[in-house]
Amino acid sequence: MTTDRTGAPTLVTAGSDRFSIAVNGKTVGFADFFDRDGARVFPHTEVDQAYQGRGLATILVREALEATREAGLQVVPQCWMVAEFIDKNPEFAGLLQRKA
Repeated sequence: MTTDRTGAPTLVTAGSDRFSIAVNGKTVGFADFFDRDGARVFPHTEVDQAYQGRGLATILVREALEATREAGLQVVPQCWMVAEFIDKNPEFAGLLQRKA
């Protein structure tokens, strides 16, 4: 189980077009995605303002990228949050879709 900076338990779940993060059972953020040509495109990520600063976006994006890797897909980070996360965490740089 992953906890946020306050020690509250978090849970990331995957849907058909979005990863969601819940704190104590309440959904407080999401990362939208769609799959295209062997890549997962992340256009938007958001965490409720009342829950910002707790590291939830980091937990959400990390788990979304790990699931994407497990699915064998590359990543197109249209969302600045996903792009910045990859910049700060080079272990995910190999997931970036390269232009042909």
